[in-house]
Amino acid sequence: MQEQSVITREIAVAKGVFAPGHLGELTQVVDFTLVDAVLEETGTVQKRVRLLPSRVVMYFVLALALFERCSYRAVWGKLVASLDALALVRPCTSALCRARRRVGAAPFRALFETLAGPVARPSTPGAFWRGLRTVAIDGTSLHLPDSEPIAARHAKRKRKGEDVEFGYPLLRLLVLIECGTRAVLAAAFGPESAGETTYAERMLDRLTSGMLVLLDTGFDGGPLLLQLRSTGAEFLCRSGARRIPLITKRLPDGSYLSTFGMGKLPVRIVEAWITVTYQDGVVRREQWRLATSLTDHTRYPARELVDLYHERWQAETAYFSIKATMLDGRILRSHRPQEVEQEVYALLTVYQALVRITADAAASRPRLDPDRISFTIALETARDQVTTAAGILPGKVTLVGAIGHAVLDNLLPAHRRQRAKARIRKNPTSKYSKNSLQHPATTQHYTLQADVTVMEEGLKARSKR
Repeated sequence: MQEQSVITREIAVAKGVFAPGHLGELTQVVDFTLVDAVLEETGTVQKRVRLLPSRVVMYFVLALALFERCSYRAVWGKLVASLDALALVRPCTSALCRARRRVGAAPFRALFETLAGPVARPSTPGAFWRGLRTVAIDGTSLHLPDSEPIAARHAKRKRKGEDVEFGYPLLRLLVLIECGTRAVLAAAFGPESAGETTYAERMLDRLTSGMLVLLDTGFDGGPLLLQLRSTGAEFLCRSGARRIPLITKRLPDGSYLSTFGMGKLPVRIVEAWITVTYQDGVVRREQWRLATSLTDHTRYPARELVDLYHERWQAETAYFSIKATMLDGRILRSHRPQEVEQEVYALLTVYQALVRITADAAASRPRLDPDRISFTIALETARDQVTTAAGILPGKVTLVGAIGHAVLDNLLPAHRRQRAKARIRKNPTSKYSKNSLQHPATTQHYTLQADVTVMEEGLKARSKR
């Protein structure tokens, strides 16, 4: 007779109809008390206890963000997969849809804003530079379903010179992230018809003294930077090629002082030549002009500022985690504007919960760079914990649970090489045309050199004006 092993375990969940309301181990971050509090705050608690209480609906929508490939019924099946002994209800798709609309977007916004915020400690590698917490603001687009309610609010793209729309309706999303950990501090989103600076202004209240904000070209407008400086934060921004700063004082390191915003905002300009050599031998050279509020050239060296500016791509990595890893390149599932808002906040909440757990895991090992944490491993492990209903209520207080152990056992290489993404038209809404010699045809490794030298002829010409 073949020997057998019998494994038994206890599962601790909420009582009765509240039992399906969980996210596995992520429930330790998005706990019952927090969810109940935001429901109470937004006035969305059910009037009577239903088969689908508001708390359960909250966790169900968060689970939809965790399992973007799955249907409503399939996601519900994962929430109750290990709870067969409780004989729980199996609601139909229409009941789950109605429950989503009943709860609305308000509690999800409140939940995200509660969890959003920096997670790095002063000792966290890559999160601070010369005593300043480095953060970045950047934007992206999410694809929405091509339904009539969505299309009435969110426009599609148009080719230049043509009046014909193509692709999917688009939602513009901007986030303020913490470099190093890629935690989300704030988010703003809406139709693409509003510019990025409009959404960026909505997040400035989350900035504080002691932060250094990294910004891309397009955010170098005087009014926005003046508002940013009023928060006490500093900035490092790439200035557009059309802007020709007036030189008020040259500095020994090759940078110079100038002003933005009709002379109201003193800035320091660092000009550098960037040379990128791709693995296939293609060399690209371009001039960068960086503007910063850090005017002390001895305390904040120009060469270090050029190197630091590359950390702005941490925002792109955060977007990749959300769009490629969580969404798997799919469009959002919601077909109404109110549900779109709910879904986006749910995505950001689950993302932030994962970042908080992985940040605690990284902190358990001294000097471990958060860049070595695999978001994919964290996401897959979190999904497994939901299906097995594991770690909902911790037996003991610990910083490192199943998700933390999984990412620590599967760390990424210590020295990650820089890579350039191929810029080619891969889908109908891509803004990149057919690749030219300026970018590689495939994703490649590259080496980068920066020469922090001002353009002497240009400086002399501008000084004479």
